[in-house]
Formats: sequence, structure tokens, C-alpha cells
Amino acid sequence: MSVKLSSAPQRLTIALGGEVDHHTAAAMRLEADAAIEAKLAPKVRLDFCDVTFMDSSGVGFVLGRYRLVSSYGGQVEVTGLEPRLYKMMRMAGLERFVTLRKKEGKSK
Repeated sequence: MSVKLSSAPQRLTIALGGEVDHHTAAAMRLEADAAIEAKLAPKVRLDFCDVTFMDSSGVGFVLGRYRLVSSYGGQVEVTGLEPRLYKMMRMAGLERFVTLRKKEGKSK
């Protein structure tokens, strides 16, 4: 599990790596929320490019960050989704709340 943070004037990017599951999600949430609350960026990007495995905890992770960011009027974009993760998030209905983007260069 890894969380890498980077920011631009109007955007905070939170790049996740490794597994996003029941065992890792709590630590990821703490680190992501601390960065979001410190920056209050109007756009928050959750980058899943380096995620190797995700269970339903990943859906909960995205929803929780959406709730936090929308509480101050910001928007969330989820990027770098492998087709399997993209499908999982669409089936969970996340596209009603956040922008979902597939991993570039993948056409499955």
C-alpha cells in the first residue's frame, strides 16, 4: 500500500498503489483526509494507476473522499482505472458522484 501526494494551485492528486482492501483502506483514508483537509483543493484526483487489487473497500474509500470534498464544494475525479476497477465503480453507481476515467492506453 502506498499513498503519494502532489498538488497544483487548484488540484490535489492522491496516487494510490498496491492493494486497496479492508487491511489497507483505513491508513489510506487517514493520509488522504489529512491532505484534503489541509489543502481544501477545489479538485481532488484519486489516481488508481498503480493499484494492483481492490475490493469493496476501494468503493468506500472513493465515497468517503467524495463526501469530504463535496462538503466544501469541491469535486472528485478518479483516474487510472483498469477496466475491471472501472466496471466495479460503475456498478456501484459512483459515476453519479465522481468522474471516472479509465487507465490510458488500455482498450479492453
